[in-house]
Amino acid sequence: MAACGLDFGTSNTTLGHLAAAGPALIPLEGAHRTIPSAIFFEPGEAPLIGRAATAAYVDGHPGRLMRGLKSVLGTPLMDEATPVGRERLRLRDVIARYLSAVKARAEVACGQSLDTVVHGRPVHFVDGDAEADRRAEDTLRDIARDVGFREVSFQYEPIAAALDYERQVRSEEIALIADIGGGTSDFSIVRLSPERRGRPDRAGDILANDGVRIGGTDFDRQLSLGTVMPLMGLGSPMRRGDLAVPNAYFHDLATWSAINRLYNAKTLREIDEVIRDCAKPALVARLRAAVEGERGHALAGAVEGAKIAASEAGTTDLDLGLIEPGLTAEVSRDTLSTQTGDLARAVAARIARCLAQAELGPERIDALFLTGGSTGLPHLRAALTAALPAARVVEGDTFGSVGLGLTIEAARRAG
Repeated sequence: MAACGLDFGTSNTTLGHLAAAGPALIPLEGAHRTIPSAIFFEPGEAPLIGRAATAAYVDGHPGRLMRGLKSVLGTPLMDEATPVGRERLRLRDVIARYLSAVKARAEVACGQSLDTVVHGRPVHFVDGDAEADRRAEDTLRDIARDVGFREVSFQYEPIAAALDYERQVRSEEIALIADIGGGTSDFSIVRLSPERRGRPDRAGDILANDGVRIGGTDFDRQLSLGTVMPLMGLGSPMRRGDLAVPNAYFHDLATWSAINRLYNAKTLREIDEVIRDCAKPALVARLRAAVEGERGHALAGAVEGAKIAASEAGTTDLDLGLIEPGLTAEVSRDTLSTQTGDLARAVAARIARCLAQAELGPERIDALFLTGGSTGLPHLRAALTAALPAARVVEGDTFGSVGLGLTIEAARRAG
């Protein structure tokens, strides 16, 4: 029996254990230490997870892909049932099947049973709702026990990242940890040093915690709503009155965790009525094609890819051929900054809240430690560093720091 650290993320998952050489992430998909938080149900087959799940969907296998499931924790959707082949599964049961498969793979890879877990959690699962936040943690605890973990505890994800960073600290410093993931942005201010590293109780070193339910998938959604969905009829007029085409379809299609809600005959009938009564039926026909062909996840994946490509290269062409042959949209860094600038500012504003909570000025922060995939967005990164102009910027393991820190904490708690 052994302890492990589990970082179940909105976009990716890692699981670590204490190996002979120290804390290490276990390969979960081939040689990959990270696995996408995706599951694909194909009729008559065992569910696929990770890259294999996405590949089966992209290759056109019949079935249902689900991603971004962590984002429904703490919401009424958690117990909502969704059709999966001939079954109707609650979303909590879908998460359980995914995490059960991850646990089984990890146990095979490390050659031992994992019965104790320190689970990562955001500072806030749900903003401004303590009861929903408690419910989200309780649900995740119940799921962890259902899949075979006997002992389950939690640690804030930015605190876990701080524990990973502390391994490279050579003298005492105060660090602000920014963990910007797929579903949430979380911050901690922590006092770190080689001498403090081995202390059993670090509560006095944690000076502030804060977070907001904004992450990379929110940037994807805003980019999709601003660039792609207008090409499918969002904002276009109906034939009568001052009404626009109903926007709920587009918001669901742009939101990873809501896409599957569109895949039913009732929605298609409603869209047909919109096409009949709207002023630009050719645009809304593209929406219908995406829903009828169940191409929503492929579309969301293409938007996510364009976000990353524009961030790295400055501009990219988003291929929308899966909706209509030859259809494209240009995405640039300026486009991304304009359409998601409010999100970036809202995330960076949490730094000021952390500083106030710790009763520190920005000049007191020695290091800004960045982890999480969304720290690669140039305008978000600029907003974070502008809030702490004197701090040294330290790059963490983008997708692994939290999992490694959770593993360090799991080893400490297990003695």
